[in-house]
Amino acid sequence: MHTPRQIAARGLMIVGLLTLISCAGERPSTLGIQNDQLATCPDSPNCVSSFEQRDSHAIAPLTGNISAVRAALEQMPGAVIVTDDGNYIHAEFTSRLMGFVDDVEFLADPASGQVHVRSASRLGHSDLGVNRERVESIREMMSTI
Repeated sequence: MHTPRQIAARGLMIVGLLTLISCAGERPSTLGIQNDQLATCPDSPNCVSSFEQRDSHAIAPLTGNISAVRAALEQMPGAVIVTDDGNYIHAEFTSRLMGFVDDVEFLADPASGQVHVRSASRLGHSDLGVNRERVESIREMMSTI
């Protein structure tokens, strides 16, 4: 039988190990522009993309330009812009508690006045709608910029 102190110590050790290991995962090799599009989403329900046809993964492109996307990202906690080459932005969002990393990509289509978007979790199966909510938050922020 373990004492409450032993159980608490074991819990702290597990949390410490998780922090050391991190939940970032490796940056996917599929990031970036491929055939004038962003990568398709995996079958897991932790990704949304404006290039997707599947209802479970589809999301509308953002209305506006890449400058408005950049301005919105700069206001969002946990966001770090990794790549910004003018018409393409890759940002990483790290969750506060567990350090999970999501990759969010933006590809401007100046002719249409839209920015295509893809937001995907690196690890896990379900994201409980976090990626979709993030894109909708960015959409809302862009409407005020």
